[in-house]
Amino acid sequence: MMEFRTRAIHIGNERDPQTGAVVPPIYLSTTFVQPGAGQWGEYDYSRSGNPTRRAFETTLASLEEGTGALAFASGMAATHCVTMLLRAGDHIVAGSDIYGGTYRLLHKIVSRSGIDVSLAPSHDLTQLSGAFRPNTRLVWIESPGNPLMSITDIAACAELAHRNGALLAVDSTFATPVVTRPLQLGADIVMHSVTKYLAGHSDALGGAIVVRDRKLYDDLYFIQNATGAVLGPFESFLASRGLKTLELRVREQCTTAQRLADWLQNDSRVRQVLYPGLPQHPGHEIAKRQMDGRFGAMLTFEVAGDFEKTKRVAEATKLFQLAVSLGAVESLIEQPASMSHASYDPKDRAAHGISDGLIRLSVGLEAFEDLRDDLDQALNA
Repeated sequence: MMEFRTRAIHIGNERDPQTGAVVPPIYLSTTFVQPGAGQWGEYDYSRSGNPTRRAFETTLASLEEGTGALAFASGMAATHCVTMLLRAGDHIVAGSDIYGGTYRLLHKIVSRSGIDVSLAPSHDLTQLSGAFRPNTRLVWIESPGNPLMSITDIAACAELAHRNGALLAVDSTFATPVVTRPLQLGADIVMHSVTKYLAGHSDALGGAIVVRDRKLYDDLYFIQNATGAVLGPFESFLASRGLKTLELRVREQCTTAQRLADWLQNDSRVRQVLYPGLPQHPGHEIAKRQMDGRFGAMLTFEVAGDFEKTKRVAEATKLFQLAVSLGAVESLIEQPASMSHASYDPKDRAAHGISDGLIRLSVGLEAFEDLRDDLDQALNA
Protein backbone atom coordinates (compact mmCIF):
# COMPACT_ATOMS: atom_id res chain seq x y z
CA MET A 1 0.00 0.00 0.00
CA MET A 2 1.20 3.50 -0.79
CA GLU A 3 2.13 5.86 2.04
CA PHE A 4 -0.56 8.08 3.60
CA ARG A 5 0.41 11.35 1.93
CA THR A 6 0.70 9.67 -1.47
CA ARG A 7 -2.79 8.17 -1.18
CA ALA A 8 -4.16 11.56 -0.08
CA ILE A 9 -3.00 13.02 -3.39
CA HIS A 10 -3.65 10.19 -5.83
CA ILE A 11 -6.42 7.83 -4.61
CA GLY A 12 -9.77 9.15 -5.85
CA ASN A 13 -8.04 11.93 -7.80
CA GLU A 14 -7.16 10.16 -11.03
CA ARG A 15 -6.63 12.48 -14.00
CA ASP A 16 -9.61 13.15 -16.22
CA PRO A 17 -9.49 10.56 -19.08
CA GLN A 18 -11.24 12.88 -21.53
CA THR A 19 -9.03 15.94 -21.15
CA GLY A 20 -5.98 14.78 -19.20
CA ALA A 21 -6.68 17.36 -16.46
CA VAL A 22 -4.68 16.47 -13.34
CA VAL A 23 -7.49 17.90 -11.16
CA PRO A 24 -10.82 16.15 -11.85
CA PRO A 25 -13.65 18.49 -12.84
CA ILE A 26 -16.46 19.48 -10.48
CA TYR A 27 -19.65 17.72 -11.54
CA LEU A 28 -22.49 20.12 -10.77
CA SER A 29 -25.12 18.13 -12.65
CA THR A 30 -28.06 17.03 -10.53
CA THR A 31 -29.15 14.27 -12.92
CA PHE A 32 -27.48 11.87 -15.36
CA VAL A 33 -28.69 10.34 -18.66
CA GLN A 34 -29.40 6.61 -18.40
CA PRO A 35 -28.59 4.00 -21.08
CA GLY A 36 -32.24 3.04 -21.39
CA ALA A 37 -35.60 2.93 -19.59
CA GLY A 38 -35.17 0.75 -16.53
CA GLN A 39 -31.41 0.52 -17.13
CA TRP A 40 -29.25 2.29 -14.60
CA GLY A 41 -25.77 3.72 -15.04
CA GLU A 42 -23.25 4.34 -12.26
CA TYR A 43 -24.92 7.68 -11.47
CA ASP A 44 -28.56 8.69 -11.82
CA TYR A 45 -29.34 11.55 -9.40
CA SER A 46 -26.85 13.52 -7.30
CA ARG A 47 -28.52 12.72 -3.99
CA SER A 48 -27.80 9.05 -4.69
CA GLY A 49 -24.28 9.61 -5.96
CA ASN A 50 -22.12 12.30 -7.53
CA PRO A 51 -18.67 11.85 -9.14
CA THR A 52 -17.10 14.74 -7.21
CA ARG A 53 -18.51 13.51 -3.90
CA ARG A 54 -17.44 9.96 -4.74
CA ALA A 55 -13.86 11.13 -5.34
CA PHE A 56 -13.66 12.62 -1.85
CA GLU A 57 -15.29 9.54 -0.29
CA THR A 58 -12.82 7.26 -2.08
CA THR A 59 -9.81 9.19 -0.80
CA LEU A 60 -11.10 9.34 2.78
CA ALA A 61 -11.96 5.63 2.86
CA SER A 62 -8.39 4.88 1.82
CA LEU A 63 -6.89 7.16 4.48
CA GLU A 64 -9.04 5.60 7.23
CA GLU A 65 -8.45 2.10 5.77
CA GLY A 66 -12.18 1.43 5.66
CA THR A 67 -14.56 -0.36 3.30
CA GLY A 68 -16.34 2.81 2.21
CA ALA A 69 -17.12 6.41 3.13
CA LEU A 70 -20.20 8.60 2.93
CA ALA A 71 -20.02 12.42 2.81
CA PHE A 72 -22.73 14.59 4.38
CA ALA A 73 -23.81 18.22 4.44
CA SER A 74 -22.38 18.61 7.97
CA GLY A 75 -20.81 16.63 10.77
CA MET A 76 -24.13 16.64 12.62
CA ALA A 77 -25.89 15.16 9.58
CA ALA A 78 -23.30 12.36 9.56
CA THR A 79 -23.82 11.72 13.29
CA HIS A 80 -27.60 11.76 12.88
CA CYS A 81 -27.37 9.17 10.10
CA VAL A 82 -25.57 6.78 12.45
CA THR A 83 -28.26 7.18 15.13
CA MET A 84 -30.92 6.34 12.52
CA LEU A 85 -29.61 2.76 12.52
CA LEU A 86 -31.43 2.42 15.86
CA ARG A 87 -35.10 1.86 16.62
CA ALA A 88 -37.48 2.90 19.39
CA GLY A 89 -36.57 1.08 22.57
CA ASP A 90 -32.84 0.97 21.84
CA HIS A 91 -30.21 2.59 24.04
CA ILE A 92 -27.07 4.65 23.33
CA VAL A 93 -24.09 4.97 25.65
CA ALA A 94 -22.11 8.12 24.85
CA GLY A 95 -18.92 9.46 26.35
CA SER A 96 -19.36 12.44 28.66
CA ASP A 97 -16.52 14.39 27.01
CA ILE A 98 -18.21 15.05 23.67
CA TYR A 99 -19.06 17.96 21.40
CA GLY A 100 -21.99 20.07 22.60
CA GLY A 101 -23.84 19.63 19.30
CA THR A 102 -23.69 15.85 19.70
CA TYR A 103 -25.03 16.16 23.26
CA ARG A 104 -27.90 18.29 21.94
CA LEU A 105 -28.69 15.86 19.11
CA LEU A 106 -28.73 12.82 21.39
CA HIS A 107 -30.68 14.36 24.26
CA LYS A 108 -33.08 16.67 22.46
CA ILE A 109 -33.67 15.10 19.02
CA VAL A 110 -32.81 11.37 19.05
CA SER A 111 -34.55 10.92 22.41
CA ARG A 112 -37.83 11.97 20.77
CA SER A 113 -37.78 8.70 18.82
CA GLY A 114 -37.96 6.57 21.95
CA ILE A 115 -34.20 5.98 22.09
CA ASP A 116 -32.62 6.37 25.53
CA VAL A 117 -29.22 7.98 26.01
CA SER A 118 -26.78 7.63 28.91
CA LEU A 119 -23.52 9.55 29.37
CA ALA A 120 -20.46 7.97 30.99
CA PRO A 121 -16.74 8.84 30.98
CA SER A 122 -15.45 6.68 28.16
CA HIS A 123 -11.87 6.87 29.46
CA ASP A 124 -13.05 4.93 32.55
CA LEU A 125 -14.00 1.47 31.30
CA THR A 126 -15.57 0.51 34.61
CA GLN A 127 -17.99 3.43 34.55
CA LEU A 128 -18.59 2.99 30.82
CA SER A 129 -19.39 -0.70 31.29
CA GLY A 130 -21.76 0.18 34.11
CA ALA A 131 -23.82 2.35 31.76
CA PHE A 132 -24.65 -0.57 29.44
CA ARG A 133 -28.14 -2.05 29.36
CA PRO A 134 -29.48 -5.16 27.63
CA ASN A 135 -30.86 -2.88 24.88
CA THR A 136 -27.64 -0.90 24.28
CA ARG A 137 -27.01 -0.88 20.54
CA LEU A 138 -24.55 1.98 20.02
CA VAL A 139 -21.54 3.39 21.85
CA TRP A 140 -20.46 6.89 20.79
CA ILE A 141 -17.09 8.25 21.93
CA GLU A 142 -14.55 10.95 21.11
CA SER A 143 -10.80 10.64 21.63
CA PRO A 144 -9.38 13.12 22.38
CA GLY A 145 -12.56 14.29 24.06
CA ASN A 146 -14.11 17.71 23.59
CA PRO A 147 -13.31 19.93 25.49
CA LEU A 148 -11.49 18.09 28.30
CA MET A 149 -9.04 16.26 26.01
CA SER A 150 -9.69 12.91 27.71
CA ILE A 151 -8.15 9.88 26.01
CA THR A 152 -10.21 6.74 25.51
CA ASP A 153 -8.73 3.31 24.80
CA ILE A 154 -10.53 2.69 21.50
CA ALA A 155 -9.53 -0.97 21.21
CA ALA A 156 -10.81 -1.71 24.73
CA CYS A 157 -14.06 0.17 24.00
CA ALA A 158 -14.54 -1.84 20.80
CA GLU A 159 -14.15 -5.10 22.69
CA LEU A 160 -16.61 -3.92 25.36
CA ALA A 161 -19.19 -2.76 22.80
CA HIS A 162 -19.00 -5.92 20.71
CA ARG A 163 -19.21 -8.16 23.77
CA ASN A 164 -22.49 -6.44 24.57
CA GLY A 165 -23.89 -6.59 21.03
CA ALA A 166 -23.37 -2.90 20.28
CA LEU A 167 -21.61 -0.94 17.55
CA LEU A 168 -18.74 1.40 18.40
CA ALA A 169 -18.68 4.76 16.63
CA VAL A 170 -15.79 7.18 17.14
CA ASP A 171 -15.89 10.90 16.43
CA SER A 172 -12.27 11.29 15.36
CA THR A 173 -12.48 14.92 14.27
CA PHE A 174 -9.79 16.05 16.74
CA ALA A 175 -7.36 13.27 15.85
CA THR A 176 -7.83 12.95 12.06
CA PRO A 177 -6.59 9.80 10.27
CA VAL A 178 -3.09 11.32 10.39
CA VAL A 179 -2.98 10.67 14.14
CA THR A 180 -5.49 7.86 14.85
CA ARG A 181 -7.32 5.34 12.67
CA PRO A 182 -10.13 3.94 14.85
CA LEU A 183 -11.25 1.28 12.37
CA GLN A 184 -7.87 -0.41 12.73
CA LEU A 185 -8.41 -0.44 16.51
CA GLY A 186 -11.74 -2.28 16.22
CA ALA A 187 -14.27 0.54 15.83
CA ASP A 188 -17.17 -0.04 13.43
CA ILE A 189 -17.70 3.58 12.37
CA VAL A 190 -15.50 6.66 12.36
CA MET A 191 -17.05 10.10 11.97
CA HIS A 192 -15.41 13.37 10.94
CA SER A 193 -16.63 16.91 10.83
CA VAL A 194 -15.13 17.57 7.39
CA THR A 195 -15.47 21.27 8.14
CA LYS A 196 -12.49 20.97 10.48
CA TYR A 197 -9.08 19.45 9.63
CA LEU A 198 -10.08 17.50 6.53
CA ALA A 199 -11.12 20.57 4.55
CA GLY A 200 -8.89 22.68 6.75
CA HIS A 201 -9.52 26.27 5.66
CA SER A 202 -12.78 27.39 7.35
CA ASP A 203 -14.53 27.60 3.99
CA ALA A 204 -16.40 24.30 3.55
CA LEU A 205 -19.14 22.77 5.70
CA GLY A 206 -19.34 19.00 5.68
CA GLY A 207 -19.27 15.68 7.51
CA ALA A 208 -18.33 12.08 6.75
CA ILE A 209 -18.50 8.55 8.10
CA VAL A 210 -16.21 5.64 7.20
CA VAL A 211 -17.01 2.02 8.06
CA ARG A 212 -15.27 -1.34 8.30
CA ASP A 213 -18.11 -3.63 7.23
CA ARG A 214 -19.74 -3.63 3.80
CA LYS A 215 -23.19 -4.55 5.10
CA LEU A 216 -23.05 -1.65 7.56
CA TYR A 217 -21.97 0.66 4.73
CA ASP A 218 -24.97 -0.45 2.66
CA ASP A 219 -27.35 0.19 5.57
CA LEU A 220 -25.94 3.69 6.14
CA TYR A 221 -25.97 4.48 2.42
CA PHE A 222 -29.66 3.54 2.30
CA ILE A 223 -30.39 5.94 5.18
CA GLN A 224 -28.34 8.74 3.62
CA ASN A 225 -30.03 8.34 0.24
CA ALA A 226 -33.48 8.20 1.84
CA THR A 227 -32.94 11.27 4.03
CA GLY A 228 -30.80 13.29 1.63
CA ALA A 229 -28.27 15.21 3.75
CA VAL A 230 -25.45 14.81 1.21
CA LEU A 231 -22.34 16.91 0.64
CA GLY A 232 -22.61 19.24 -2.37
CA PRO A 233 -20.19 19.02 -5.33
CA PHE A 234 -18.32 22.26 -4.63
CA GLU A 235 -17.82 21.43 -0.94
CA SER A 236 -16.72 17.93 -2.01
CA PHE A 237 -14.10 19.50 -4.25
CA LEU A 238 -12.82 21.73 -1.45
CA ALA A 239 -12.68 18.76 0.93
CA SER A 240 -10.73 16.70 -1.63
CA ARG A 241 -8.29 19.56 -2.04
CA GLY A 242 -7.92 19.77 1.74
CA LEU A 243 -7.03 16.09 2.05
CA LYS A 244 -4.00 16.56 -0.20
CA THR A 245 -2.23 18.67 2.43
CA LEU A 246 -3.82 17.06 5.51
CA GLU A 247 -0.77 15.20 6.79
CA LEU A 248 1.58 18.15 6.36
CA ARG A 249 -0.81 20.56 8.08
CA VAL A 250 -1.65 18.29 10.99
CA ARG A 251 1.97 17.34 11.66
CA GLU A 252 2.98 20.99 11.92
CA GLN A 253 -0.06 21.95 14.00
CA CYS A 254 0.64 19.10 16.44
CA THR A 255 4.23 20.27 16.87
CA THR A 256 3.14 23.82 17.70
CA ALA A 257 0.39 22.62 20.06
CA GLN A 258 2.91 20.53 21.99
CA ARG A 259 5.22 23.53 22.39
CA LEU A 260 2.35 25.74 23.57
CA ALA A 261 1.22 23.11 26.07
CA ASP A 262 4.76 22.83 27.45
CA TRP A 263 4.93 26.62 27.81
CA LEU A 264 1.47 27.02 29.38
CA GLN A 265 1.98 24.32 32.01
CA ASN A 266 4.83 26.34 33.52
CA ASP A 267 2.84 29.58 33.67
CA SER A 268 1.54 30.67 37.09
CA ARG A 269 -1.42 32.41 35.44
CA VAL A 270 -2.73 29.01 34.31
CA ARG A 271 -4.34 26.55 36.76
CA GLN A 272 -4.02 23.45 34.56
CA VAL A 273 -3.31 22.39 30.97
CA LEU A 274 -5.22 19.52 29.36
CA TYR A 275 -3.16 18.07 26.52
CA PRO A 276 -2.44 14.34 25.98
CA GLY A 277 1.14 15.07 24.91
CA LEU A 278 2.04 16.09 28.47
CA PRO A 279 3.47 13.17 30.53
CA GLN A 280 1.23 14.03 33.49
CA HIS A 281 -1.95 13.71 31.40
CA PRO A 282 -3.83 10.64 32.72
CA GLY A 283 -4.27 9.29 29.18
CA HIS A 284 -0.71 9.93 28.03
CA GLU A 285 0.37 6.28 27.80
CA ILE A 286 -2.75 5.27 25.84
CA ALA A 287 -2.28 8.32 23.60
CA LYS A 288 1.30 7.27 22.86
CA ARG A 289 0.01 3.87 21.80
CA GLN A 290 -2.93 4.91 19.61
CA MET A 291 -2.05 8.42 18.40
CA ASP A 292 0.89 7.55 16.14
CA GLY A 293 3.46 9.60 18.03
CA ARG A 294 1.54 12.90 17.79
CA PHE A 295 -1.02 14.23 20.22
CA GLY A 296 -3.26 16.50 18.17
CA ALA A 297 -3.47 20.25 17.68
CA MET A 298 -6.26 20.93 20.20
CA LEU A 299 -5.52 21.88 23.79
CA THR A 300 -7.53 23.19 26.70
CA PHE A 301 -6.33 25.15 29.69
CA GLU A 302 -7.95 26.61 32.77
CA VAL A 303 -7.27 30.18 33.76
CA ALA A 304 -6.43 30.95 37.38
CA GLY A 305 -9.39 33.24 38.00
CA ASP A 306 -13.15 33.59 37.72
CA PHE A 307 -15.58 33.53 34.79
CA GLU A 308 -14.95 37.17 33.90
CA LYS A 309 -11.18 36.70 33.94
CA THR A 310 -11.54 33.75 31.55
CA LYS A 311 -13.81 35.76 29.29
CA ARG A 312 -11.31 38.65 29.18
CA VAL A 313 -8.47 36.32 28.22
CA ALA A 314 -10.52 34.74 25.41
CA GLU A 315 -11.49 38.17 24.10
CA ALA A 316 -8.00 39.70 24.31
CA THR A 317 -6.11 37.60 21.77
CA LYS A 318 -5.21 39.07 18.39
CA LEU A 319 -3.96 36.06 16.39
CA PHE A 320 -6.18 33.50 18.09
CA GLN A 321 -9.59 34.48 16.75
CA LEU A 322 -12.60 34.18 19.07
CA ALA A 323 -14.79 31.68 17.22
CA VAL A 324 -16.28 28.22 17.44
CA SER A 325 -15.02 25.49 15.12
CA LEU A 326 -11.44 24.25 14.85
CA GLY A 327 -8.88 22.52 12.70
CA ALA A 328 -8.17 25.22 10.13
CA VAL A 329 -4.97 27.00 9.17
CA GLU A 330 -5.80 29.95 11.43
CA SER A 331 -5.74 29.55 15.21
CA LEU A 332 -9.00 29.89 17.15
CA ILE A 333 -9.86 30.42 20.80
CA GLU A 334 -13.14 29.88 22.64
CA GLN A 335 -14.72 29.48 26.06
CA PRO A 336 -16.54 26.09 25.93
CA ALA A 337 -19.04 26.87 28.71
CA SER A 338 -20.47 29.84 26.80
CA MET A 339 -19.77 28.73 23.21
CA SER A 340 -19.21 25.19 21.86
CA HIS A 341 -20.81 23.50 24.90
CA ALA A 342 -23.49 26.04 25.76
CA SER A 343 -26.07 23.48 24.57
CA TYR A 344 -25.23 21.25 27.56
CA ASP A 345 -27.65 21.56 30.43
CA PRO A 346 -25.81 23.57 33.14
CA LYS A 347 -25.98 20.70 35.63
CA ASP A 348 -24.43 18.33 33.07
CA ARG A 349 -21.65 20.84 32.31
CA ALA A 350 -20.84 21.00 36.01
CA ALA A 351 -21.13 17.23 36.48
CA HIS A 352 -18.72 16.51 33.64
CA GLY A 353 -16.06 19.08 34.52
CA ILE A 354 -16.75 21.74 31.89
CA SER A 355 -16.00 24.69 34.13
CA ASP A 356 -16.41 28.37 33.31
CA GLY A 357 -12.63 28.77 33.55
CA LEU A 358 -11.81 26.52 30.59
CA ILE A 359 -10.38 27.93 27.38
CA ARG A 360 -10.04 25.75 24.27
CA LEU A 361 -7.43 26.43 21.62
CA SER A 362 -7.35 25.21 18.04
CA VAL A 363 -3.73 25.64 17.01
CA GLY A 364 -3.24 26.68 13.41
CA LEU A 365 -0.22 27.11 11.19
CA GLU A 366 1.10 30.39 12.56
CA ALA A 367 4.59 30.46 14.09
CA PHE A 368 4.85 29.17 17.66
CA GLU A 369 6.59 32.35 18.83
CA ASP A 370 3.77 34.56 17.57
CA LEU A 371 1.06 32.41 19.14
CA ARG A 372 2.94 32.23 22.44
CA ASP A 373 3.33 36.01 22.54
CA ASP A 374 -0.35 36.46 21.74
CA LEU A 375 -1.41 34.23 24.64
CA ASP A 376 1.09 35.95 26.93
CA GLN A 377 -0.41 39.38 26.35
CA ALA A 378 -3.96 37.99 26.63
CA LEU A 379 -3.21 36.38 29.99
CA ASN A 380 -1.97 39.77 31.18
CA ALA A 381 -5.29 41.32 30.18
